[in-house]
Amino acid sequence: MRLFLKECIVFFVFLCVVAQGHAAGAPPQRIISLGPTVTKSLYLLGAEDRLIANTVYCSSPPGAREKEKIGTATRMNVEKIFNLKPDLVLATSLTNPGAKEKLKNLGINVVTFPAPVDFSRMCEQFLELGKLIGKEKEAEKIVKEARDKAISLREKTEGLSKPKVLVQIGAHPLFVATERYFVNDYIEFAGGVNIAKGAKEGIYSREQVLVADPAVIIIATMGIAAEEEKEIWRKYAKLSAVKNDRIYIVETDKLTSPTPVSFVKTLEEMVSILHSGEMR
Repeated sequence: MRLFLKECIVFFVFLCVVAQGHAAGAPPQRIISLGPTVTKSLYLLGAEDRLIANTVYCSSPPGAREKEKIGTATRMNVEKIFNLKPDLVLATSLTNPGAKEKLKNLGINVVTFPAPVDFSRMCEQFLELGKLIGKEKEAEKIVKEARDKAISLREKTEGLSKPKVLVQIGAHPLFVATERYFVNDYIEFAGGVNIAKGAKEGIYSREQVLVADPAVIIIATMGIAAEEEKEIWRKYAKLSAVKNDRIYIVETDKLTSPTPVSFVKTLEEMVSILHSGEMR
């Protein structure tokens, strides 16, 4: 009987500690990420020990592969998520709305981070995430360094040529990055001109590309046989990018799911691509 009472007291104290933690706004300790970029951001903020699960697409950094998997970005196992007892689920634009609603109805805190449309919004979201998980100072430091580096790279390209650029992110049909895509910032920050910036939609024709005559063509690897696409472009001998052998292949992950740190790394690569031979 005494042992039973002692166990009850211990359990009651535990509940009180937990309740006090929530009342004081303690940072979440059991987090589930529903997107690769969110997962990478948690590692960047040093909160990987609190990440208890993520999606099958969360493969970077390497440690993310070892975390419990709850499904894909669009199809997740709601029952499994509930049984893992998270105190925070971080959703994305791709997260199934119905699944999010079910999780909320189960009393789980779900916060959505939409895909950012530009570098500025990406930094803002990273700061929001840092504040949400109690890593505000770390987030501020990372964002400041990224912004300073981005400004420095932009300054280095001032006075250099402004090559016309096409970034291809789809093949059937041909799909390109317009100003509504994050990729546009890479082009402009690196001192280039996006030939598709003013397009109403990303679906483009080869004829439109021929008219614009880009000096550089960059092919993202997302769902594309990139080398085959490169060979297709080489058939258009009149294109400046073809004449000067300036067709490049870049991993999609670098272009579409950046953190503040990876953004500046990819931006450095873009500057090198656009201004090959001009930088000292």
